[in-house]
Amino acid sequence: QNIDVAEHDKISPSLNTKIVNGLAISWEQAKEVTISVDGNQSKVWTTETQVKDILKEANIEVSEHDSLAQGIDTEIGADNKIDIQKAFQVSLVDGVNKRQVWSTSTTVANFLKQQGIQLNEFDRVENNLKDVITPQSKITVVRVEKVIDVVEESLDFAIEKKQDASLQQGKQKVVTAGQNGLVTKTYEVVKENGQVVAKNLQSKNVVKESKKQVVAVGTKTVVASAATVSRGSSEPASGKEFYVTATAYTPNCTGCSGISATGINLKSNSGLKVIAVDPSVIKLGSKVWVEGYGTAIAGDTGGAIKGNRIDILVQSESQA
Repeated sequence: QNIDVAEHDKISPSLNTKIVNGLAISWEQAKEVTISVDGNQSKVWTTETQVKDILKEANIEVSEHDSLAQGIDTEIGADNKIDIQKAFQVSLVDGVNKRQVWSTSTTVANFLKQQGIQLNEFDRVENNLKDVITPQSKITVVRVEKVIDVVEESLDFAIEKKQDASLQQGKQKVVTAGQNGLVTKTYEVVKENGQVVAKNLQSKNVVKESKKQVVAVGTKTVVASAATVSRGSSEPASGKEFYVTATAYTPNCTGCSGISATGINLKSNSGLKVIAVDPSVIKLGSKVWVEGYGTAIAGDTGGAIKGNRIDILVQSESQA
């Protein structure tokens, strides 16, 4: 027979074999196959029919992660083409979870679908879903959660101050105690990967109104009359009268000796009326009449007692 055997055909036995009666001849005609690896094409002649055998003959390795247009254990199609996409590693960050995964060239959207990544209503993908991933790409999914948080907060009371002429200047007294109110606030809390990134006030409701506190502020000025003691008399002679600012102190404070600047034992003489003065204004040893306190001895001094200021001795801190 007139048969042309091409260069890549497979014939057995070889063409140089002497023909004898009963000789069986096998002839496999080669075909040209186009192999595309990531778009790069090469052509091979082969008599193999299965994809894996053709690739083996062409010395092309395929890993388990690579993608083939047809199964590796299938017969090659009528178009004699094999299309391979080589896999590469991609960094996938899904919320707080990070991992390296294998993928072939595809869009971000398809990649997420292949990896079984489901997006909730508020979740966000940092990459453009239409972008094509490449080796060393990093795909980031931010898990977003929105929750409602209702909190109770104290509503501070206001303070109203009123002048009181019956109260000594420098003193204050609570006339009506204030009361805090109560308000509930509803927030929309936005969390990204479990961390709070925003807290938006949606509404607030006053459950209980606050009650203002009224404080009386003293404006009364203490009148002091200082005089020296006349010989033969325990009563003070006439002297000058002027206004002073008065505060109070006790001999029983922590660290206090109980002995005045003039040597009076203030603790043992609990009934004695003594005031601390500025000696440049009121002479030590003078008897001074103080409105609301009575006649006292100018028998003590103090670091803060300067000018028209006196400190009245009382026996307890509650009186002060």
